[in-house]
Amino acid sequence: MNAVRKEQYKQQRENSPEEQGEFSVVEEYLHSITHGIGAVLSLVGMVVLLMAASYAASVDPWKIVSLSLYGTTLVLLYTASTLYHGIPHRRWKQRFQLLDHCAIYLLIAGTYTPFLLVNMRGTTGWVLFAAVWSLALVGIACILLWPQRFSILRVAIYLLMGWMIVLASGEMAASLSTTDIALLAAGGITYTLGVVFYAVRAIPYNHAIWHLFVVAGSTCHYFAVYSAVLPHISAA
Repeated sequence: MNAVRKEQYKQQRENSPEEQGEFSVVEEYLHSITHGIGAVLSLVGMVVLLMAASYAASVDPWKIVSLSLYGTTLVLLYTASTLYHGIPHRRWKQRFQLLDHCAIYLLIAGTYTPFLLVNMRGTTGWVLFAAVWSLALVGIACILLWPQRFSILRVAIYLLMGWMIVLASGEMAASLSTTDIALLAAGGITYTLGVVFYAVRAIPYNHAIWHLFVVAGSTCHYFAVYSAVLPHISAA
């Protein structure tokens, strides 16, 4: 029975668009370059955030922990995507594809974390923190256990995680500045618009364009974190 399931999975993988050479060499080069740049910028950005939090007049452990978690998920996403698109070996490509998809859940939860544990720390913040990380784990479990099933559910979890903050819009408005909220909204809208290019394969270089939207969206969210979680830096 296990042998049959393995053979079915193998056939499904081999018949998938990506395994049949959906992307040309040039496209994969663009995919790996765009997110390779994102990986480098993410690492630099993480160092900047942690240095700013560590050298503040009053060091807040919540900031250090939450920024470390956020930065790690950001670097992980771009690194996994770069390796997935840049490595031609089929078996490793499949592994990094799974990691890439899992990293999306981790980044969404990681982006929430600084706001929930610093700006909104309290009952609402902790409830949302538990909810968003629980959803991330459910999504990752779906990917790892059933890589060829529940694709609609996985996308639904992405969207639910991304927009569930509206459930606490009142407290968010009281905890964040107008600029912070605008940056968060801009990032969310950018990601959502990018999904159009990700989904419509008829658009030339659609996946590379999607990557640019991801970079733009995560940039908006990075500066939202910088502004909201490190207000003493902004005020200076």
